[in-house]
Amino acid sequence: MKLIIATIKPFKLEEVREALTEAGVRGLMVTEIKGFGAQSGHTEIYRGAEYVVNFVPKVKLELVVADGQADQMVEVIAKTAQTGKIGDGKIFVLDVEQAVRVRTGETGDDAI
Repeated sequence: MKLIIATIKPFKLEEVREALTEAGVRGLMVTEIKGFGAQSGHTEIYRGAEYVVNFVPKVKLELVVADGQADQMVEVIAKTAQTGKIGDGKIFVLDVEQAVRVRTGETGDDAI
């Protein structure tokens, strides 16, 4: 099993969720986060004063899929979340040793 962690722009969340659902994902976790990367924040003006926003709002997606599905899901996320502008996000893929469905006690691929 693989854990896919993706950070994307918040306005792309619904589009990415729909694409993942169509690709066969049965579950996904979403967290609102703040961070910075190559864009390293930006400046804004509020009530006449300029200030630096060091952290940019993002959305973090986490999903666990079978080993054979990981490449396809990464491709779906990357294609759907891409705007072509700086700050589109990142995708990380990690190995998952074990998964357990709490309700039924199922383990491994059966738990996802």
